[in-house]
Amino acid sequence: MNSSHYKPSDMNVTHYNFSQGKCLRDTRVTRVVFPVLYTVLFIIGIVLNILAVRIFSQIPSNSTFTVLLKNIVFADLLMTLTFPFKILSDSQLAPWQVRWFMCRFSAVTFYFTMYISIILLVLITIDRFLKITRPFGKSCVRQARFSKFLSAAVWATMSLLALPNIILTNKEATHESVRKCTGLKGPAGLKWHAILIYICQLIFWAACILMVMLYIFISKKVYQSYVRSKSKDSQAQRKTTAKVFVIVSVFFICFAPFHFVRVPYTLSQVGKVRECWKQNMLYYIKETTLWLCASNTCLDPFIYIFLCKAFRQRLGKSAKGRSNTMMSSRFLQSSTNEEQGRESAL
Repeated sequence: MNSSHYKPSDMNVTHYNFSQGKCLRDTRVTRVVFPVLYTVLFIIGIVLNILAVRIFSQIPSNSTFTVLLKNIVFADLLMTLTFPFKILSDSQLAPWQVRWFMCRFSAVTFYFTMYISIILLVLITIDRFLKITRPFGKSCVRQARFSKFLSAAVWATMSLLALPNIILTNKEATHESVRKCTGLKGPAGLKWHAILIYICQLIFWAACILMVMLYIFISKKVYQSYVRSKSKDSQAQRKTTAKVFVIVSVFFICFAPFHFVRVPYTLSQVGKVRECWKQNMLYYIKETTLWLCASNTCLDPFIYIFLCKAFRQRLGKSAKGRSNTMMSSRFLQSSTNEEQGRESAL
């Protein structure tokens, strides 16, 4: 169907076919509000992540923690680069071919990097758990070489899971079929899409359970440290230990809400939810919680600042260097102005 077949009154309404009939959805919220929210995330995220890349490029990969953080930075940067396609697609400011690209490549990359971030956050939590519970322990698990191998395995596994989604989104793209990304998938593509949703749910809930268990042990350790000692040094140590809670905060703020709503939203997609208002409500909740997932790209830098001493030091030096440069340029400018004033007076 060509765009010329649509009436002006249809521009803010999308029709979705389910087994019970048509469901109307007002798309003005998704066309205006969410593109603005993603634009804010993109501006902040691209600045923070490029800065993080520059700083981490100066830090050697000689510890498990540093290697895992560098992988998160790369995943966040990739996710951030997908935002413009979602912004253009949702706002309908670009040709429908952009929507096709978003469905087949950009959205897959978004979810691909999201689950890589989830897995890496769990691995970082394990590393912090071992550091707190066994600060002087040594094992192959805490060696940089092992973390590099583990990170490569995570990227390779998630790539293998994501690739069929790209390959099987292979139906002919038209202005009508790109309205829903599932409209570009054949029977095999839809089946793999459903399987992948369950796999991703399994990844999240396994990560969630493991995260909760590890933080129960970490909380006990922090409490024991608080009870046993009263000195200033121990207080500083407790503060350092407590900073590790920033990881679990980012994890639950960004990723938990989306996965709570993911199952009922999927049921609405396949026609299990009959009421149209429920389908629309679940859609808006899903889009809102998906934005929270995307906000991970802006919240992860707090992990680098609070937990990575080398990153903090490099960031401080960079800020100090820029401050000194600005002061020097101002001093030179004022000196030049004074000299010019004297010359004009003579």
